[in-house]
Amino acid sequence: MAGAAVSGRLTWRVAELAEARQQTHNARSLVFDVPGWPGHLPGQHVDVRLTAEDGYSVQRSYSIASTVDGNRVELSVQRVPGGEVSPYLCDVLEMGDAVELRGPVGGYFVWRPADPAPVLLVGGGSGIAPLMAMVRTRAALGSRVPFRLVYSVRTPEDVYFADELRRRVRDDAGLDVRLVYTRRAPAEATEPVGRVSVATLNTHGWLAEFAPNCFVCGSTGFVETVADILVALGHDPRRVRTERFGPSAPQRTQPDR
Repeated sequence: MAGAAVSGRLTWRVAELAEARQQTHNARSLVFDVPGWPGHLPGQHVDVRLTAEDGYSVQRSYSIASTVDGNRVELSVQRVPGGEVSPYLCDVLEMGDAVELRGPVGGYFVWRPADPAPVLLVGGGSGIAPLMAMVRTRAALGSRVPFRLVYSVRTPEDVYFADELRRRVRDDAGLDVRLVYTRRAPAEATEPVGRVSVATLNTHGWLAEFAPNCFVCGSTGFVETVADILVALGHDPRRVRTERFGPSAPQRTQPDR
């Protein structure tokens, strides 16, 4: 599968929208049928290209949120006011409409199921997308690798995959999920609102001596803060892998749209 993913990455393919689900008030999950899809690894992303009737085209990158499922690829898109691509994908694209996809892209920010090391996932907002691909792949393969997910969002209404995460915590042995609310927490929350901190990762992450694989995805500031905390807690920097989105980020899963 990895070899196929590399060989197919530079090919543009027509992708037809097969399913769409509203994730939050400003985010939508899109499932595309992509004939000839070469397969992908959890953590990779694709380029999406839109072309107008006058020939003008624009492209953006989005993380793959799904495990390998034949010719289907799921993306989660957050609407960016004033953007050229995300408003169209969130508000205009309908069932049966087509876009072009190129990929999969990326080999660094990837979880390889054969690796037995425990996994720590830390996501901020829409940065959950590639981490969700890892969670789903683990479940699909029946993997026993222990996973811990720390997911930072502003409010309960901003949680992507909320119902699925609740179900997986209940049904997937070895998966722990901790939601961190930065603006408003639900009434049943046991911790006050606040950002991901040393205490958060010390309590809900893995001890450095367990040598976990750490994957951090979110805005540039979020990623840099979390990565610095993990290294300060003794984690091997080579095991702290990051993806970031934002206009100034050189490596992005969901860049400025």
